Amino acid sequence: MFEKIKPPEEGEKIRYEDGKLIVPDNPIIPYIEGDGIGVDVVPAALMVLDAAAEKIGKEIVWFEIYAGEKAYKLYGEYLPKDTLNAIREFRVALKGPLTTPVGGGYRSLNVTIRQVLDLYACVRPVYYLKGVPSPLKNPEKVNLVIFRETTEDVYAGIEWPRGSKEALKIIEFLRKEFGIEVREDSGIGLKPISEFATKRIVRLAIRYALENERRVVTLMHKGNIMKYTEGAFREWGYEVAKEFGDKVITEEELWEKYDGEVPYGKVVINDRIADNMFQQLLTRTDEYDVIVTPNLNGDYISDMAAGLVGGLGIAPGSNIREDMGVFEPVHGSAPKYAGQNKVNPTAEILSGALMFEFLGWKEGAEMIKKAVEMTIQQKIVTYDLHRHIGGTLVGTREFAQAVVENLQSL
Repeated sequence: MFEKIKPPEEGEKIRYEDGKLIVPDNPIIPYIEGDGIGVDVVPAALMVLDAAAEKIGKEIVWFEIYAGEKAYKLYGEYLPKDTLNAIREFRVALKGPLTTPVGGGYRSLNVTIRQVLDLYACVRPVYYLKGVPSPLKNPEKVNLVIFRETTEDVYAGIEWPRGSKEALKIIEFLRKEFGIEVREDSGIGLKPISEFATKRIVRLAIRYALENERRVVTLMHKGNIMKYTEGAFREWGYEVAKEFGDKVITEEELWEKYDGEVPYGKVVINDRIADNMFQQLLTRTDEYDVIVTPNLNGDYISDMAAGLVGGLGIAPGSNIREDMGVFEPVHGSAPKYAGQNKVNPTAEILSGALMFEFLGWKEGAEMIKKAVEMTIQQKIVTYDLHRHIGGTLVGTREFAQAVVENLQSL
């Protein structure tokens, strides 16, 4: 199955049977160190995750696979088949940041992994860790989970450069067939949004809300302008809500029948225009709970929301479908800091906590989050937080060691 990597002999595979993940006590989990500061933050995260697994009577058997510069040196390509096959085979992987060139160069490896493996949901929880500096007066009000569709929209990568024969052909087609004039010096891109992809991401978000006692699911869209793509996203989202019967109510029903109070066991479905959503998160923060969006909107809103609670350095992320998941920090590869034992590994560590939740190890996930928060409250912090709150300045590895010590004390 594999050309240049060999799975560990110990450990067991995670299986998916009858609609459920079957997770052994010693799962084999691939990891990708990635580019830039991946060399620092991934080993730090592995240290914490190993300690958390041991604390709850589990053991992770790690299996290194490759993407990015490390993969290119070994395979001569940035995303080898070995890596994709390993994720398919073992179902769950932890990933460090990967570099994506702006403009030319190869396409985003992160996007490619999502699309090739059909990891259609980018799920990013955004919550406040006590002690982290925030631009908000009341950052503790932020407690969101963002579900971003990842296979469609402009991220599908269907585009052609200015002056190419493909772009010119499409421009001519639009002019001749539909009387639409597009400047000939335009780059051309397509924005597909399908009923199928929309309904499955909204369905996943509503299920999550019901299972985790969340109150509101908000469809974020720009349907007032893009009526047949993002407007359709909104309409299909409301259609999915009807599948859940009386468990899901509309915003109108909330006020007509329940005087604005969400009944226990029910979820409210509503929608907001994308540009309005940004100011809503600032001015009416605690009214939002689960946000589900097309691809591009989700990219924007998740980074903005992370800024409310301290920035991308502490923002975890996941790319999942029902039977598979790749867990990664939201931040980039920051190559100028690579190998300096300097950067904050919190986002990578908390991405590991998300992975624990996906595995069903919720006790371990809560321990990780609590231990990270304890460490920050003790002001044992890396340079990015130290410049704001002072305390004891430590490196990447030392911060992870402090988290492990706090975890072991729980």
